[in-house]
Amino acid sequence: MKHTAISFAERYPAQLIVPVLDFLVVLGAGILAHWVRFGITPDHDRYWLAIAVMGLLVIVMNMAQGGYSRWRITRITTLVMRLLFVWLLVAVLVTSLIYFAHAAERYSRLWVGMTLLFSFIVCAGLRVVAQLLLRRVRRRGGARRSVFLVGPGQQLVRVAQGMRASPAEGYSIAGIERMSCSPTEPQLERLVKRVEESGAREVWICVPLEMGGVVRSIFFALRNHTAEVRFIPDFPGMQLLNHRMGEVAGHLAVDLSVTPIDGVPRIVKRLEDIILGTLFSLIALPAVIVIAILIKATSPGPVVFKQYRTGVNGKRFKVYKFRSMRVHQEANGQVTQATKRDPRLTPIGAFLRRTSLDELPQFYNVLQGRMSIVGPRPHALAHNEHYKELVESYMRRHKVKPGITGWAQVNGLRGETDTLDKMQRRVECDLWYIDNWSLWLDLRIIALTIAKGFINPNAY
Repeated sequence: MKHTAISFAERYPAQLIVPVLDFLVVLGAGILAHWVRFGITPDHDRYWLAIAVMGLLVIVMNMAQGGYSRWRITRITTLVMRLLFVWLLVAVLVTSLIYFAHAAERYSRLWVGMTLLFSFIVCAGLRVVAQLLLRRVRRRGGARRSVFLVGPGQQLVRVAQGMRASPAEGYSIAGIERMSCSPTEPQLERLVKRVEESGAREVWICVPLEMGGVVRSIFFALRNHTAEVRFIPDFPGMQLLNHRMGEVAGHLAVDLSVTPIDGVPRIVKRLEDIILGTLFSLIALPAVIVIAILIKATSPGPVVFKQYRTGVNGKRFKVYKFRSMRVHQEANGQVTQATKRDPRLTPIGAFLRRTSLDELPQFYNVLQGRMSIVGPRPHALAHNEHYKELVESYMRRHKVKPGITGWAQVNGLRGETDTLDKMQRRVECDLWYIDNWSLWLDLRIIALTIAKGFINPNAY
């Protein structure tokens, strides 16, 4: 049974089957939409042409977004969101083509919309079902790829634990070869023999950076073997951020610390900020007016408090907040965090801070493009200088725009960071968010922020 599944997957890989299925689904959706809209199947060549164009665009956009690769390790939510982005992009392209071809009167916009909607629902549903079925089969021991591990014992244990913790990815260990130093010729010959006997489909070379020279020796020894060879480097003691492989100036590069929010994701996140930022600003407008009046009536000074904070890529910007403290000047440019029953608070300052209403003006920062709705909270400049030497990778949280709310905040890490441990946990959450960013994650954080309410006992 396993052998049959493997043979089928090798002869008919997803990269070949799924594009064909996508095209057929778009074809079927176009016919169904035409029947729903007009009561008959397409009766004019222009509709068949439009269906063909939409089908081809779906395939091309999916290929450009990597939608037909890495199925084994892609999360279901990522598959669906990536597919949604492709369909939205196709919708924009199709409507633009119809408009510039001056053919708007010849096509039903409702038909176009229904075709794309029906096809998206079916394609997304098929992917979800296929992924769930594959995971079930893999957990039961089927459709697995056998892997032979090579490297130091400690590293092999970590890799094996990762494989066992992710059974849905469908990898199984066919054999291991412990290698803690530069291998001798007899050791390499023994390795090749063991790999052949194991029948492994992949060989993973799992070594730390200091043993990088070993990779070439093992790779050369396996030159006549048909198994796929992968290098699984170990970076001991290094906190990586969105690490991945790439190519720079014609050379292979390992990205150790880069932001995932670049290119198309950067555009998606900016659109998210503009659309939701405008919506939330309009909803909050009555509260903003009332708060501004109360601040002016209860204490002398400006309504809005401005302070420089560190933004994306370490650039400074002015963050806006409703003033919650009496106007005062701190010595030597220090920034003292607010504490419980802080005497500097205005009559309504404690309420504003506890309910996070003092953050409302930051939606203006969002619309400016200096902040995002979701992201690491911006800290005072003095705090950055203090903690960047105490918390590993602290400044890497500035690789993205700071946010009004974030993963740390919805996990209870909001308010005063009076201990180093609190700041470390907050930074860990911020880096996890950056490393795992997606539109779905942003929407989840926004939903959690609303669901948990704005009142927080740790905020004062």
